[in-house]
Order: sequence, then structure tokens, then C-alpha cells
Amino acid sequence: MSLKSPIASPATQTLDRHDERLQAATGFIDELRMTGRRIRRGDIGSLPVIIGLVIIAAVFQTLNPLFLSSINLVNLMLDSAAVGTIAVGVVLVLLLAQIDLSIGSVSGFAAAILAVTFVQLGWPLWVALTLPLAMGAAVGAIYALLFLRFGVPSFVSTLGGLLAILGFQLFILGTNGSINLPFDSFIVRFAQKMFLAPVTSYVLVVVVAVVYVGFALTSAAKRRRNGLSASSVPGIWVRGILLLVGLEAAVWYLNQSRGVAVMFLFFLGVIGVVAWALRRTRWGRAMFAIGGNVEAARRAGIRVGRIYLTAFILSSVLAAAGGLMAAGRLAAATLSSGTGDVNLDAIAAAVIGGTSLFGGRGSAQSALLGILVIEAIASGLNLLNLDSSIRFMITGGVLVLAVVVDSLSRRSRAAHGTA
Repeated sequence: MSLKSPIASPATQTLDRHDERLQAATGFIDELRMTGRRIRRGDIGSLPVIIGLVIIAAVFQTLNPLFLSSINLVNLMLDSAAVGTIAVGVVLVLLLAQIDLSIGSVSGFAAAILAVTFVQLGWPLWVALTLPLAMGAAVGAIYALLFLRFGVPSFVSTLGGLLAILGFQLFILGTNGSINLPFDSFIVRFAQKMFLAPVTSYVLVVVVAVVYVGFALTSAAKRRRNGLSASSVPGIWVRGILLLVGLEAAVWYLNQSRGVAVMFLFFLGVIGVVAWALRRTRWGRAMFAIGGNVEAARRAGIRVGRIYLTAFILSSVLAAAGGLMAAGRLAAATLSSGTGDVNLDAIAAAVIGGTSLFGGRGSAQSALLGILVIEAIASGLNLLNLDSSIRFMITGGVLVLAVVVDSLSRRSRAAHGTA
């Protein structure tokens, strides 16, 4: 005798759909409550930076309608990529409550090595690009050695590195002081002329949204299995749809001009890889643990020395990569490469974006938000034909404000026992 499963009546099906909608609504309400509790505890994340970006865009768009034009936004993204890549490396050392003051000099020296080896010595481009990255790794390893073996504070060692590496840059560039890169070389085309075809950009956005939803659903399911709170499935799908629509609209708007720059995508790729490593790997968890309490991390069995070594190496390698991108953007390496405001902009971008100077809190995405703030201010003031001195004053004020917000949020977290 076989038993047939009963067929649900229309009334039962209606009740089931009602229950699903009720569960979804309850999930959204729970997420909103969790967000409110995090904000009250001082865990405000990137919210102040996003609000600041909106205010900056609204003000400059009001003063000059060209600010949000597709042409200006494409240029803004291109200008953000090089220093933004350097800022990602700064985030890593700041997470350990350290600092690297030589990132500008490393980027300038990398540009000089590229120009001398590729243009003057005629070496293959891949060698001329690899050598500066190896130089960056060696510099970072030296900083880590000085810190771990001799206890030299990173502030002192990297300040000394700033001066010494700048001297190497001036030495190899010689009396000419400037070496132009061929306009038909890959590095120049990469930094100036490579843009995605419109169809490719739209497809890429779909892939990004699908990957985001897939990772979010997997992570939520894993947290539920471990008895932890997790985002609701309807909430994840809504965020995925909003992400898809928002990115497609942004890409469509950029395609009204030259489109999506490949160099900016490279910058986003660096952020994605570093963000994944920080959040999904044992190395990333160790970074946050050491930044929060180095002695507790050491007692927990974390190999602190290796983490410091990798952080300093990655910081210098990303600084060298940013210098190569800047050289391609300028199509030259000069005595001023890596000098000026490169150092301050990269460090300010990391801090403004939400990475704490006290260590233990931050994200790779903060480099993106911070550099967009800095470049948006610079772009807006240039459109208004205002002096660069005003840009430095505004950027300095924003930097101080970011540190004040971080300090207040730390106090709030400490008061709630979540520091």
C-alpha cells in the first residue's frame, strides 16, 4: 500500500507564502536592529566616509555641473588608482599599529628603475616591471628585520628609508632628471588608454553580483550551522540586486565617456584580493589579532614575526606597484616621482577611509573610500580653479576629523565592552 503525499490546498499555499513574507520581513527588521546596535556601540564602519562623499559630490556638483560628468569621473578613477594601490599597503601596516613613511620614496624609486632599465638599458618590459617589485619586497623585509631583531620603531626605520631611497632615486636618474616612457609601451597604454568594451563591462558587473551573492549565502549558511547570527537570505538577495542595478547604472554612465579603465579595475582587484585575505584566511585573522593585542596574539600561538614580515613586504610591494602605475599615467619617471603629496595622500586615504591608527581595525575597502574622498576634493577644486593650498587645508581637516571619529568610536566600543 503506497501513501501519497497530500496536495496542499490553496488556503494552505497562501498561508505558506504569508509565512515566507513574514519571515523575510522579520529578517529585515532584525538586520536593521543589529545595525542600530552596532552604531550605538561605536561600530560605524564606513558610514561617515560614505556620507562625506555624498556631501562632497553634492557641493561640487552645485558649484560646477561638470563635477559628476562621465568624463570627469573617468579621470577621477584613473587618478585614484596609483595612490589608492599604495594606500592598500598602508592599511596593512596600520592594522598592526605600525607605519610606513617611505611609501612615496619606494614608489618614486620603482618608477626610476622602470625608466632606466626599460628605456636606457633596453631590458625587456617584464624584467623592468619585476625588478622594482622585487626591490619593494627587499625594502619591506629590511624594515621588518630592523623592527623584529633590533627593536627599531617603524616610524624611525621607514623615515630613514624615505631619505635613503630618495637618494637612490636621484642617483640613478642622474643629471637628466626625467626619462620619458614610450607611448606605445604596455605600461603607458595600461595606465592611459586601456578601457573595457561596453559589453564586457556589463557582463563583468553581472559576474561580480553573482559572486557576491554566492559568497554571502555560503557565509550566512556557515554561521547558522555554528549557531551564530547571520544575514537573512532575502536580505542577501536584495543587496545583490541593488548591487547589480547600482553597478550597471554606474558602468552605463562611465560608458558615456571612455568607459571603465583597466587600471582602475586592477586597483579594485588588489582591494578584492587583500579584503578576501584579511577576512577569510588565518593570516588575516592574525593581522587583526596582533593589531588588537600583540601579546595576547603571541600567547595564542600566532607567529607574530611572520605576520609583521609579510605586512611590511606587501606594503612596500604595493608602493612599488603604485609607482609603476603612476609612471605609466605620466608616461615618465622624474625627480619628483613619489615626492610631493604622494606619501601624505596614501596614508591619509587609509585613515580617512576608516582604518584605525591604533591598530586592529580597518579594511582594504577603506583605501578605496579614502582615496575617492581625496581625489574628489582635488578634482572639485581644480574645476573651480582654486589654489592647491586650499586642497591641503581641506584634506588635512578631513584627516583630523577621521581620527577624531575613530577615537570617539573606540571610546564607545570600550564603554560597551566591545573594544
